[in-house]
Amino acid sequence: MDERNGAVLRRSLNDFLSFELDDAGLGRLSWRDFGNGLAMARLARENNGELVLYRIREDASPDAFLRHEHLGGEFYFVLKGKIVDDSGEYETGDVVFLPPRSAHTPRAMGETLVLVLWPAGVRILD
Repeated sequence: MDERNGAVLRRSLNDFLSFELDDAGLGRLSWRDFGNGLAMARLARENNGELVLYRIREDASPDAFLRHEHLGGEFYFVLKGKIVDDSGEYETGDVVFLPPRSAHTPRAMGETLVLVLWPAGVRILD
């Protein structure tokens, strides 16, 4: 992450939260497959804000995600697996907030499911 953009907020919720993923429910979502091991299901969208689920297969391309900037920041919750980016490593149960104008290139380690909120959209940098 670009250091000029401020601090990353991170907290594991594993000390007080547990849940099970419903694979059948996930299967009923409308997934957009990007063909590189990455799929996205849009849960909600209003103006530039979006709430999405990303599903990353274990054999996903290391460059499945392009470098991008979050105009209003990014909030994400790792539901399964592990995300690694310029700012650190985030595992199942971690909630992360990247500040506005932050840029990163995340990649998944193993099969991963991440709930992502973009308050003001995303801009691809590459």
